[in-house]
Amino acid sequence: MRQEYKSKRTRILVVVAVAMIACTLVFLLRKDKVTIDQVNLIDRPARILPDYSGIVIPPNIAPLNFSIRENGAYYCVRIYSKQSKTIEIFSKTPKITIPEDRWHVLLDENRGEELFFLVFVKAEGGEWVRFSPIINNIANEEIDRYFVYRKIYPAYGAWNKMGIYQRDLYHFDESLVLNNDYFGGGCLNCHSFCANNPDKMLIGTRSSKYGSSALLVEDGKAHKIGTKFGYTSWHPSGRLATYSINQVNMFFHTANTEVRDVIDLDSLLAYYLVDRKIVKTAPDISKKDRLETYPTWSPDGRYLYFCSAPLTWTDRKVIPADYKKNKYDLVRISYDIDKDEWGKLENVLLSRDTGLSILLPRISPDGRWLLFCMSDYGCFPVYQRSSDLYIIDLEKSRQTGQYEPRKLNINSNESESWHSFSTNSRWIVFSSKRDSGAFTRPYFCYIDEKGKAYKPFLLPQEDPDHYNTYLRTYSVPELINGPVRVTGEKLGRVVRSSPEILCDMPITTATPKVAVPAAQGEPWMTERE
Repeated sequence: MRQEYKSKRTRILVVVAVAMIACTLVFLLRKDKVTIDQVNLIDRPARILPDYSGIVIPPNIAPLNFSIRENGAYYCVRIYSKQSKTIEIFSKTPKITIPEDRWHVLLDENRGEELFFLVFVKAEGGEWVRFSPIINNIANEEIDRYFVYRKIYPAYGAWNKMGIYQRDLYHFDESLVLNNDYFGGGCLNCHSFCANNPDKMLIGTRSSKYGSSALLVEDGKAHKIGTKFGYTSWHPSGRLATYSINQVNMFFHTANTEVRDVIDLDSLLAYYLVDRKIVKTAPDISKKDRLETYPTWSPDGRYLYFCSAPLTWTDRKVIPADYKKNKYDLVRISYDIDKDEWGKLENVLLSRDTGLSILLPRISPDGRWLLFCMSDYGCFPVYQRSSDLYIIDLEKSRQTGQYEPRKLNINSNESESWHSFSTNSRWIVFSSKRDSGAFTRPYFCYIDEKGKAYKPFLLPQEDPDHYNTYLRTYSVPELINGPVRVTGEKLGRVVRSSPEILCDMPITTATPKVAVPAAQGEPWMTERE
C-alpha cells in the first residue's frame, strides 16, 4: 500500500513539474511576443543584406535569407502575402533564416501577388520598433531550377584551383560537376548547354599533362574531343556546336582600379559536326584580317551571331600599344544545316556607331530579345568597369530593319558581364561586381514581355552572410532545366584516360595552333573569370 502511494505521489510530482516548465516556457515566449500596441513605428524600411527589397522573384526560388542591418537585441520578421499563413521568425541575432517548407507554400499559393517583409527590432532593454514593410513581387513564371557556374579565385596567381558547380535554385544544394583536381590542376572553363538542356553539354579542359580537349556529354555518356574549344554555342538542333579559337593574353596596368586586362591577339570561329566527328570553318567566320569570337545561335538555328574586330597588328606575341582602339562589332551570318552551307555576312551593330566594343550576345529562347554587353574597348568585359548590359528588340528590328540598342536600368558602376536566359525567356542571370568591385557574383533579373528589366537580386544562400567572407568568384552562369547527372569522377576519368575523338582542322587562315597543350605554369594566361 505504501509503495502504491509513493508511486502515485511521484507521478503527480512529475506532472506538476512538467506543467510548471510548460507554463514558464509559455510565459517567456509571450514575454517577447510582438504586438502592434507595443511598437514604435519608423517610417522607412529596415536595412537588410542582401538587398532583397523592391524585387520580382520566381515562385520556385530558395528562401531569401537576410541579415537585418539595424542595431538591436532581438529581432522579428513577419513574411506574408494575400494567401497563406504568415511566417513569423524570432531571432536573437540579425540573421533571419526562413523555413523552407513554409516559404515554398507561401510563394506557390501567391503567384502574381505582392510579398511583404515586416521587420521588428527590439533595442537593448528598450521597446520594439516596427519598420515600414519591404515589398517585393512574386512572378507567375518559374525560373529554370538549376544553374551552372565556375568558381575560381580572382587573383591571377591562384588560377590552379577551380571547379564547375551546379546549384538547385529551389533549395540551397550545391554539387560539383567537375574540378581540376581530377586532371592535375589544369584549366577548366567554357561550359555550354544545348537549349538549356543538361543532357547535351560541352566543357573545355586544358592540361600540360593530358593536353587540350573538349568533353562532350550526351545522354549520360562522356567523350573527349581532341581539340581545344573556346567560347561555345550549340546549334538548337544539337547536331553541331560553334566555338572560338582564341589566343588570349593577360597583361597588367601599373596603376588602375582593376590592374588586370586581357586582349585576344588572334581568333576565329569553327564548328564541330557531332555525328560526323569533324571540325570545319567557313571564310566569313574565320577571316585573316578579323578577330571573331563569342558565337551564339538564334533559337530557330537560321543565324549565327558573333563578335568581330579588325586585326590591326602583325606581331601576335606582343600587346599592341593602341590596344584601347580594339573594338568589336556585332554581326550575323545565315546557315542551312541540312546543306551545311553558310550565307552572307550581315552587320547588326557596329562599334563605330556605338563608340563601344560589343560583346557576349545571347538571344532569348523565344527569339525576341538580344542581350549583350558593351564596354570601352576589347573583348573581356569582366575586367572593365565600363561594361554594361544592353538589349535589342529583334521583333521590332524585323519590322523596321533597324537594330536599336537600349541600355538596361539594372546596371551598376561596376562590371556586368556573362549572362544567360531561362528556358521561358522571363529570367536572366548575369555576373556582376557591384558588391565589391573585385568578386563576380550571380544576379537574377525578371524580364517581362515588353523587355522591361526589374531590379536584380543576389543568389540566395542559406547563410545570409555568405558573400561577406567568400573569396571565390562565380563566373559564366548558365541556367539549365535539370541537373547535370554525369559525375565528376566519370568526367575526370574521361579527361585522364579516354581515347580522343580525333579531329582534322582544315584551316588555312592565321590562327593559333589547335590541340597544343598549354605550357607548364602558363594556363592562367588564358584564364577568364
